[in-house]
Amino acid sequence: MASTIRRRRPLALIRRGRWGRRRGQAHDEQASLPSGSMQSIEYGGTRWVDVRQATGDQIEEVCAEFELHPLVVEDIKSRIQRPKIDVYDDYLFIVLKFPIHDKETRVNEASEIDLIVGDDLFMTFHDGELRPLVTMIDSIFGSDEISIELLRATPGHLLYEVVDRLVDYLVPIVPRLEERVAAIEEMIFGSQALETVQEISVIQRDLISLRRILRPQLTILNRLEIASFPFIDEDIDEYWGDISDHLGRTLDSIEELSEILAALSDTHDKLVSQRMNDVIKTLTIFSVVMLPLTLVTGFFGMNVPLPEAARWYTTVLIIFGMLGLSLGMVEYFRRKRWL
Repeated sequence: MASTIRRRRPLALIRRGRWGRRRGQAHDEQASLPSGSMQSIEYGGTRWVDVRQATGDQIEEVCAEFELHPLVVEDIKSRIQRPKIDVYDDYLFIVLKFPIHDKETRVNEASEIDLIVGDDLFMTFHDGELRPLVTMIDSIFGSDEISIELLRATPGHLLYEVVDRLVDYLVPIVPRLEERVAAIEEMIFGSQALETVQEISVIQRDLISLRRILRPQLTILNRLEIASFPFIDEDIDEYWGDISDHLGRTLDSIEELSEILAALSDTHDKLVSQRMNDVIKTLTIFSVVMLPLTLVTGFFGMNVPLPEAARWYTTVLIIFGMLGLSLGMVEYFRRKRWL
């Protein structure tokens, strides 16, 4: 998504790093560091400070350097804040959350990013788990041309670029969920009932988690579109609307998939119930057919004298009588359409 950029006076490109961060170091190497990393880049009067995987003491150190409010420091350190926008005299403090997929649980979990937007300062605090954000920052901080191009804009425009990249990252989520739901449709008509129930449960938890993560972000984007905030230029208001529409469509798709999955779950329950009824009906028919046979054998099995008991043909007559009785009951069940 393109945006109108307010140009600033060109100055020298300045880079700074801290806590073991070295220019050109790959992200995978950074992730193995025992402590966090801080890097900053400045051009044209705009400074971007990125703090990644920082400890509480390191966060306090950076926040003290930029004289951030103590409540902001506490919110950044907690990492469990609700999405919000707080307005301070010299900057905006914004908390956003976006999903990351856990391969073990196969459920999306929330990853928080805290942002400071000032007149000439843009700061990002995150745990390095949001791959599109990490890729974007590494490409910007690793390329002078990209850095100069972006840092000519205001911090408000940098906020837009970051949020736009994170919302675009949500695009593949819906197709992947649609494939998983389509697989459920095939599974419910198979014989693997337990696996089907487990898969339905996992996808339901994933959809609930995504709704819980994304709904508050839509509220924040709507506020950015409608309300006026200091340090965010009004010329990008329409672009916030474009992002919120994009996120809204994603949420609508998730809601539709949730309804489809609920219908599939109901269909699966009905199929299981129907199969159980068929089994019970079959066992019941066998029991009913065997009941008179048991009565006959019990009668002739009594230890008392019975008429014609000593004749050779008595046993044959009893066998054929029992067979005829069974066939007659089966034919009766067929006419009643119980079979």
